[in-house]
Amino acid sequence: MGKQNKMKYYHNNRCRKSREGLEFLATKNLNPAVYEYMKNPLTKKELLNILDKLKLKAGDLLRKNETIYKENLKGKNLTENQILDWMIKEPKLIERPILINGEKAVIGRPKENFLKIID
Repeated sequence: MGKQNKMKYYHNNRCRKSREGLEFLATKNLNPAVYEYMKNPLTKKELLNILDKLKLKAGDLLRKNETIYKENLKGKNLTENQILDWMIKEPKLIERPILINGEKAVIGRPKENFLKIID
């Protein structure tokens, strides 16, 4: 029970994959704290912390099929900081869903990835 308290789910309710991931966790009797980052944008510090736990660079967390990406970022040689600034300004660019369990994190695509960090 104590382990669930440290689990955090970065969720976009308008995303089918994000909703499916939450339902999948519920079938495992896991109810992480849900953070709706579209309503409450992440700070740069929070985003850096997530990337550190995912062991990814900012560019690896970008949703490259989003119109915002195609119109503003595609083909540009951006720094990590510039990518982070875009993700904070346009949270739709952040790949989802993300589950954090203590110091571990994973992107739920596919949702079975969550099992990798659940003890």
